Amino acid sequence: MIALLAGIVDQTGADSLVLDVNGVGYLVFCSKRSLARIPGHGEPLKLLIETHVREDHIHLYGFVEEAERAWFRLLLTVQGVGARTALAILGTLSPDQLATSILAQDKAAVTRADGVGPKLASRILVELKDKAAGFAPMPALAEIPGGATSDAVSALVNLGYQRGDAYGVIAEIARKLGPEARLDALIKAGLKELGR
Repeated sequence: MIALLAGIVDQTGADSLVLDVNGVGYLVFCSKRSLARIPGHGEPLKLLIETHVREDHIHLYGFVEEAERAWFRLLLTVQGVGARTALAILGTLSPDQLATSILAQDKAAVTRADGVGPKLASRILVELKDKAAGFAPMPALAEIPGGATSDAVSALVNLGYQRGDAYGVIAEIARKLGPEARLDALIKAGLKELGR
C-alpha cells in the first residue's frame, strides 16, 4: 500500500492532481482545501496517501496534513459516506471545524458539503460524536473570558457526563448566551439540556 508520495507537481485539476515521482505520474484525488495548498506546476510536493484498492480500480487520496487524513479515515466508517463525500466534507470544513461541528451537533455546518443531505449529516453527527472528542480543538471553547466554557465542560464531565456530550452542549449554549455568559449559567443550562 502507498502511504506517502514525494515528487513534482505535474498537473492539477478540480479534484485531483498528477504527481510525478521519478518519471511515474500518480493520479491523486484531494479535497479542495488540500488542493488550495498545493504549490504550482514543477514544484516539489510531499503528500500523505490513503490507498483504496477495489476489483475495478486503485485510487489514491492525498492529504497535506495528518489531521485531514485521520478525519478522512474516520468519515469512511460512517455508513453512506464514500471517499468522494469525505473529500467534499473536508474541502468544506477544516479538521478542527469538523470536530467542533460534530461535538456541537451542528448539522447545518456538515450539510454545506456537496452531496451531504440532512439524513447523512445526522448519521455523521450521531456515529462520530464520541470519536470526535479526541480530535476537538479545545481552544475553541476559550471564547468566553475567564475560561468559563472549559470550566463548565469540566464540571459536567465530573458529574458523569461524556466529554463529547458536555463539549457539544456547552459550545452551543455559549454561542447562544454570548461572551458575557457566566459559569453558573452555562452549567445550569448544560444540565438542563443533558437531562432531557
